[in-house]
Amino acid sequence: MASSTFQSHESKASFFSLFLCIFIFLGSFVTTFNALESDRIINLPGQPLSPPISHFSGYITVNQAHGRALFYWFFEAQSQPSNMPLLLWLNGGPGCSSIGYGAAVELGPLRVNKNGVGLDFNKNSWNKEANLLFVESPVGVGFSYTNTSSDLTELDDGFVAEDAYNFLVNWLKRFPQFKTHDFFISGESYAGHYVPQLAELVYDRNKDRAKYPYINLKGFIVGNPETDDYYDYKGILEYAWSHSVIPNEDYDRAKKVCNFKVEDWSNECIVSMNGVFKKYEEIDIYNIYAPKCILNTTSSSAQSSGSFVSSTKVGSSVLKRVRIPGGYEPCFSAYAEKYFNKVDVQTSLHANTRGANSSVEWKVCNDSLLYKFTVFSVLPIYTKLIKGGLRIWIYSGDTDGRVPVIGSRYCIEALGLPLKTPWHSWYHNHQVGGRTVEYEGLRYVTVRGAGHLVPFNKPSEALSIIHSFLSGQDLPKDR
Repeated sequence: MASSTFQSHESKASFFSLFLCIFIFLGSFVTTFNALESDRIINLPGQPLSPPISHFSGYITVNQAHGRALFYWFFEAQSQPSNMPLLLWLNGGPGCSSIGYGAAVELGPLRVNKNGVGLDFNKNSWNKEANLLFVESPVGVGFSYTNTSSDLTELDDGFVAEDAYNFLVNWLKRFPQFKTHDFFISGESYAGHYVPQLAELVYDRNKDRAKYPYINLKGFIVGNPETDDYYDYKGILEYAWSHSVIPNEDYDRAKKVCNFKVEDWSNECIVSMNGVFKKYEEIDIYNIYAPKCILNTTSSSAQSSGSFVSSTKVGSSVLKRVRIPGGYEPCFSAYAEKYFNKVDVQTSLHANTRGANSSVEWKVCNDSLLYKFTVFSVLPIYTKLIKGGLRIWIYSGDTDGRVPVIGSRYCIEALGLPLKTPWHSWYHNHQVGGRTVEYEGLRYVTVRGAGHLVPFNKPSEALSIIHSFLSGQDLPKDR
């Protein structure tokens, strides 16, 4: 009898434990579901009525103690989102918005139109191929914010990578249905640093599953990426000369006085490279054969006259460089700023949630961002992650003077990878789309007639590239 009573109590205890587990699980599920649904976008001003688009936006806390949060905009894939990979996109600058450029000008399904009051459907959106996630990074860009002002004085590549990693971990908690999906990282310009650095952080921490959640990283792709200061600036100078932007004497002078291998440039080099960049003021350095935008705009992406010199403090030293933003289309910058500063737009995007009358002044680029340029090459990360088996592609619009194809080719050749498939043309709509070469562990693709923003300049070709990259298929070899 005593044994029967004991078994009865044990059975009740087991039932209670099971009930408690179910209750906790359901509570956690409801909390996650509510958080997710509260980020769902409904009635975004100017959004076309068709096709239907499932999208979400809001804030993900990356540092609770500092009150630091990054803003995101997420689009489910146009078909079968449960079976499609997850693709994160980052813009560069540093200081330019992935919402304002990647999402709303380049590769998102909703593009800000030319009057800045509405949106047009982008038939070449990359969410045809993936679930598409944009984040405004680093903190201080776009709608992203911190309650600790000193954070804004600490921005460098390591800070940004750590925040991006914490964003990703916490975003996947809010959207747990994507935890097992193949995950890829993409971006352009100074995201040539952000993307491989985040990939390395994920790759390293995936090895310690007891301490960190596993993220199903498969690879990354970067466009017109800043990669290695020596090769990038060597490429800028040679491209400007070879494309008739600067005369022989400017080229010869810069070659003589500039040593791009050193971190701190001489005053003679700074003067010389300022002269090179000033020659670009008459045209668009980001797309040298395109008409220059002549809108009266104060957009921070527009080039300003005067010196382009910047300095970075590293330890007790101040390094002087000539830098202009890894930048963007100034006409559409103005349209984007007009649209994202509308109060009803910010409300629909859940971007003004920090109290009453909290509308945010949104800028496409934060030109007052104090960024410390402390990493001069990410090529060692490429070597490491190629050995780690990640899928890695680089693409270049071949009319970009800011991060030209010449510099990127130098960077890739410096890796010393064995050749797998020689340089050849790839085709799109029966025409040469560009050229491509494949090495062991890395593919390089050029896009004929595209500038710095390949998905904006050549949207159909860019969609073809991302399809091949994500699917693991080759680019079309025949006309």
